[in-house]
This record gives sequence, C-alpha cells and structure tokens, in this order.
Amino acid sequence: MAKVELKKPVVEEISNLVNGSAAAVLVNYSGLTVAQDTELRKSLREAGVTYKVYKNTMMNFAFKGTEFESLCDKLNGTNALAVSKDEATAPARVLADFAKKNPKLELIAGVVDGEFYDAAGVQALASIPSKEVLLSRLLGSMQGTIAGFARVIKAIADQDGEAAAEAPAAE
Repeated sequence: MAKVELKKPVVEEISNLVNGSAAAVLVNYSGLTVAQDTELRKSLREAGVTYKVYKNTMMNFAFKGTEFESLCDKLNGTNALAVSKDEATAPARVLADFAKKNPKLELIAGVVDGEFYDAAGVQALASIPSKEVLLSRLLGSMQGTIAGFARVIKAIADQDGEAAAEAPAAE
C-alpha cells in the first residue's frame, strides 16, 4: 500500500472534524506534562470540544479549500487542534483558561465562523461568555424589565382606583 493511501483516512478524519464546525483553535502543546495534557483533554471534553494531535502536513491537506485554510500558515512545531461543532467560543475559552495556569500551552490561532483570529484574537474570544450564560443574562434583563413594567401598571391602576373612590357620585 502506498504512503498516500495510508494518509488519506487521516486527512478525511480531519476534514470531517472541521467541516461544519463553529470554531477551530490551534495550540502548541510542547512542554506540557502528561498529567497537564490529561487535565486539558478532560476540560475540553467536558466543554464539548474535540481535541486531537495531528501531523501538520495532514492538517495542511485537510484545511486546503476550506474556511480553515488560513490556519495553514500557522502549522509549525508541535500543534494540536481543538474543534467545537456547537459553541463558537468554547475552545478559545477553555484553552485560554488552561494557558493561564500552564504557560507552556501556547495559543497560536483560530477560525471562528469563518473568521481568522491570531493568538490575541483567540484570547479576546476567550473573554466572551458561553451561549448559556449570555442567554441567562438576556432572560434576566428581560424579566427585570417586565417586572418593572408590571409595577408601573399596578401603580397606575392603584392611582385610578383612589381617584375613583374620592370622586363624588354623580346624581
């Protein structure tokens, strides 16, 4: 079997992983201990993020012609790929949090919804809360607004009731 035939399934696996993904982030993991890497993988798995180490040449072939092609220029060194199908900021958030405690993990670049972000951009994405947190904040603010509106309506109704009680009955 030729070398190319052996590499095709790996390239297809990477292509299937990134196609339809909301986000993909490249990191340099060199210098992490096995325990640190295990902890990182656990955190990413809990956040619904797929994390895999592939050869740069395989990722390069898989990214060609996709919205992730801009990552090809960053494929140097020992890289790993973190991909999320659902949550666009999850990979950046989990990786940035882990990198704060473990400076050996280096954020390289990412693509979120077709937009390329360098390391600083990925760091900025990490500060965006999760979808669930944003929705709960939105619902909380809506609930507060509705409750305030209800209090105003009740106060108006109470004033109208007092005014009607004070008015003399017409004969």
